[in-house]
Amino acid sequence: MSGQELTPVLQHAQSADSSLRTQAELQLQAYQQQDYAGYLVALVSELANDAKPPETRQIAGLLLKNMLDATDAALKEGMLAKWAGVDSIIKTKVKANLLPVLGVQAAPARHTAAIVVAKIAAIELPQHAWPELISTLLSNMGQANNSLKQATLQALGYVCEEMGKLDEDVLNQTEINNVLTAVAQGMRPDEADSSVRLAATVALNNALEFAHSNFDNADERNYIMQCICEGAVSPDSRLQEAAFECLVKVAGSYYEKLPVYIQDIFKLSHRAITQGNEEDVAKQAIEFWCTVAEEEIEAQEAQEDGEEVTNHNFIRQALQPLVSMLLEQLTKQEPGQDRDEGIWNTCMAAGICLGLVAQCVKDEIVSLVMPYVQPNIEKKDSSESWRNREAATFAFSSILEGPSYASLAGVVNAGLDFLLNATKDPNPMVRQTTAWTIGRILEHVHGEEDVGMAPLINPQNLPRVVSTLLESTRDEPHIAEQICYALSQLAAGFKDNDTSLFSPYFADIVQALLQQGERALQMDVQEGSRLQLQAFEAINEVVRSASSDTLPLVGQLIQALLDKLASTFRMQIISTEAREHQNDLQGLLCGVLQVVIQKLSENDSAKTGLLEKADSIMQSLLGVFQCHAGSVHEEAMLAVGALTYACGQSFTKYMQSFYPVLKLGLENHREVEVCIATVGVLGDICRAMEAQVAQFSDNIMEVLLKTLSDPSVDRTIKPQILSSFGDIALAVGDKFEPYLPHVLPMLQGAQHLSVEQQRSGNEALFEYNTQLRLGILEAYAGTVHALSNDKVAQYMTGEVPVLLEFIEVIYNDKDNQEDSVTKAAVALLGDLAITLPQIGQLFSQKPYTIQFVQDAATSGITSLTDTATWAQSAISKAVAQPVGA
Repeated sequence: MSGQELTPVLQHAQSADSSLRTQAELQLQAYQQQDYAGYLVALVSELANDAKPPETRQIAGLLLKNMLDATDAALKEGMLAKWAGVDSIIKTKVKANLLPVLGVQAAPARHTAAIVVAKIAAIELPQHAWPELISTLLSNMGQANNSLKQATLQALGYVCEEMGKLDEDVLNQTEINNVLTAVAQGMRPDEADSSVRLAATVALNNALEFAHSNFDNADERNYIMQCICEGAVSPDSRLQEAAFECLVKVAGSYYEKLPVYIQDIFKLSHRAITQGNEEDVAKQAIEFWCTVAEEEIEAQEAQEDGEEVTNHNFIRQALQPLVSMLLEQLTKQEPGQDRDEGIWNTCMAAGICLGLVAQCVKDEIVSLVMPYVQPNIEKKDSSESWRNREAATFAFSSILEGPSYASLAGVVNAGLDFLLNATKDPNPMVRQTTAWTIGRILEHVHGEEDVGMAPLINPQNLPRVVSTLLESTRDEPHIAEQICYALSQLAAGFKDNDTSLFSPYFADIVQALLQQGERALQMDVQEGSRLQLQAFEAINEVVRSASSDTLPLVGQLIQALLDKLASTFRMQIISTEAREHQNDLQGLLCGVLQVVIQKLSENDSAKTGLLEKADSIMQSLLGVFQCHAGSVHEEAMLAVGALTYACGQSFTKYMQSFYPVLKLGLENHREVEVCIATVGVLGDICRAMEAQVAQFSDNIMEVLLKTLSDPSVDRTIKPQILSSFGDIALAVGDKFEPYLPHVLPMLQGAQHLSVEQQRSGNEALFEYNTQLRLGILEAYAGTVHALSNDKVAQYMTGEVPVLLEFIEVIYNDKDNQEDSVTKAAVALLGDLAITLPQIGQLFSQKPYTIQFVQDAATSGITSLTDTATWAQSAISKAVAQPVGA
């Protein structure tokens, strides 16, 4: 294809005329499908051609980038395969045409080229291809062309960013040193071109991840820190912001190296926050102290666990001036920030930082913040005094997490009545922050009785708390949203007993929350959806906290929820937005229904009433599924899972109608969470229906085995499927036998994969490998328990040696042992010892089994200890069994 053909198509792809745009997009897709390599060359030629329009050059570069990278893992894998299939001569041509674009005059083309260079580097460098890239880029830094230097620094930064996403180290130390040297030279104050300094500073931010060796060298570290600090005082605010972003990265990656620099950094941040006029710079300066606080909170937690970690206590050392600086920023509110969730300003950043400081220094924060709160929270001497009242309330709410109940009890008790009055403040921002603060108080300082102090909420103040919050639900929607949060926290503070102080208010609170859900339907979609979400989450919390005397009221919720679900079936779906709205509302209603079912299932009397409604519930849930052809509603699926537990074997009558939905969910690999939820519900069904699930098991196993064999399926689904094999086996017993010739090889393959992942040392795979191990062990355990003894001996005797090797790997992997996996492994050893006593000699040949079980028995974890003690006895008997007995 020629450039003359491509240019007008690219122009049309940006046309305001939708028909022209659609036609152009289809033509571009056709070019890519018909001649991938030729399309690559044509795009890079367009990008490199100074005679082409700026807009087509830029879109050509973006199309190139989108051919080389994607967020979807399967899509990206396909892209990498296509690039790998391109002839090396074509690849060389693409790269050769691309690099000179870094020096062209058109800034958008330069910037886009820098991105594409990094995307190709992300593919090629790990394969040891394009070895000359770094040296070529570094040679550009010696040129007089400032545009070239700027774009080269951008490219180096993007390359470092891409390398940071990889599991293995790709750049060698010499390359890292050279990149850092080039970047540091670009950051020097004597660099006259501020765009070069900015590009160099941004590049350093991306390269810092690789600078561990350089930060271990005092001279190199000092030079890097000098460059950063000089950028922080530049007259260019963009450069200041980038420099503070580097300091944030340093605080997170090299905290232990900060003592030499911390005083200077405090001065720089104080200047940026209190004297500067650039909010973006101030926010990054505050972010530095947020990061330091997070590091020290984490260090404190590690020290409490007995670990030896570095904690310089910078926050405590700078506490008084730091808190004072943060408090000063709280009155810099923006009008409308209470309504716009997207606003992030200095005021909000300071409040978040103050909260982290409180978690870090705990009780010490109270005496520093309350002298600010007390005079400001009632201030009304001018039209702008609302700023002081809102700031004081925000400051108070920010320190509620961290200090002890004893240190907060006095000020909270004294302040609660005032805050209830402040829900009537004339300023809506004050009212919103007040509502949020009341919610925070109820979350963190609700009813601590273990310190010998009376709980905050008591029979005397509860009526006023409830009446004030219920009245405030009628406030503006964004304020009502925070009131719903406060009501949820109020409910959560009451224990689940036969009765509680909360019981008399249950019906009124639930009714008010349902009304908020209805109100949200009449509002702007974005604002309404937030209120709706908070209202339904609050209902969930109120139901979870319901005491026994309110269970009849919980039961009455079922019909109200079913009526609301029925109304969603009648919605007019005339747009994608309307479909999403229906889906979200159904999800919230099904979520509440699930919580109601779970709550009623805990009480035999309430469960009887629930089962009377089971037919109606199932009919409504099937109606939800019918609204979503081709997909499965996750929350509705989870509600079915809760219903299976309540119904037990009587759920069988619904299975014929529900099976097509179950199958669709199990096959819905693209929506990973939906698929995993469906596998979980399959387990619930097996436990409920028991042997009666056998009439569906052939079809179910066919789907599951096919999914396990499909390499394109997200790996997180597969451990859940392995675990479900155990559930199915337990349900159908010896009828599971026909599946074993397929299941056992799958389990052997999964064991091999798990061992390989453990040996790779890849920390990113730790959580997945834990789930994989658990799935394998649960599949074997279900099989051993399900089959009759002669079947276990027939199929499992040959499996045991390999299985014991696998469990030994788990035992020896001390750094990555999870209690759930240990318990499953120990339990399986006990099951094998009881079911196959003739294998006692294998235990003798594997002495780790005795030690593993003994370690678990002395772990101090009750459930693990009980399981291990039982397994110890079983293994001892098997070992003592005479050979051939």
